[in-house]
Amino acid sequence: MLLAALGVLPLAGCIGSSRGFNARAGAEQLAADPTLHVVTTRRIIRDGAKSPFFDSSRSNQLTYARATLEAPDGSVFGQLNALVTSEFAVKRVEPVAGPAATTLAETLRGRDSLLFVHGYNQTFETASRDIAQLSNGIGFKGNTALFTWPSKGGLLDYGYDRESALLARDPLADVLASLLQDEFGARLHLIAHSMGTLVTLEALRSYRDRNGDKGLDRLGALVLAAPDVDADVFKAALEKLGPWREKMTVITATNDRALDISRRLAGGDRAGALPRSALEGTGVRVIDATEFASGIIRHDVFVANADVRAAIKRAVERA
Repeated sequence: MLLAALGVLPLAGCIGSSRGFNARAGAEQLAADPTLHVVTTRRIIRDGAKSPFFDSSRSNQLTYARATLEAPDGSVFGQLNALVTSEFAVKRVEPVAGPAATTLAETLRGRDSLLFVHGYNQTFETASRDIAQLSNGIGFKGNTALFTWPSKGGLLDYGYDRESALLARDPLADVLASLLQDEFGARLHLIAHSMGTLVTLEALRSYRDRNGDKGLDRLGALVLAAPDVDADVFKAALEKLGPWREKMTVITATNDRALDISRRLAGGDRAGALPRSALEGTGVRVIDATEFASGIIRHDVFVANADVRAAIKRAVERA
């Protein structure tokens, strides 16, 4: 049964919860195992000692790779505080042979996973940093993974990024099918940010068109942070998701300046900048992060603010 009314997750007082994640026994946090699982529609490039990495070009095939992370100052990961705000970096990337979606699912078996879909104006490196910071910040125990699509990582490339996002929806649907329908797989928590929420909503709709509600029990939390999606398109997409909406938490901020720019470029209100009242009756939980959004852009509150990170942690714990 769908949620009858809007649920609001509290922000204050969330830090320090003693409840565990739905990860299997023996799972490690990213701090102890600095491996980021990467699945991407970006093209592989070669760049000296750090090759191969991924650029902003679109690839016609999905690639799976394992990235090794490090702290910028060379600190040992296991010594980092769980709510550290230092930026992480990619040390090296190793592509893995085989069908990307299937190989990823086989690799992630045995532990719950956190999969991140980044947004507009993100390079592979900045997206890797964001999910590493978030995963380590919430103390997630299990696999940390990134679905990265060919954003150019430039403020003036909104049109290119949007087309790349739309091209990535079917590959992401394939990834979700492999993960959610793997008979030996564990739970999957899915977090998307900004334009990545468009990729995710489209992929979920495509997945459900093909598979119905198969695999729904494998999906844990579904967090959409600052959705850069037209408000009407967003609500229509929710209607297509049926019971999948019960898994969903949406993070909004009415003072998000990046979404204000998107509104001017795209010509419609963005879902991530709506007031909480505008999402009543949609069957999703809402985190109103307006008072916690700071800085010039106010678009990365989901990873930058400790209270919002703690609320995401609770969403994962409750899933």
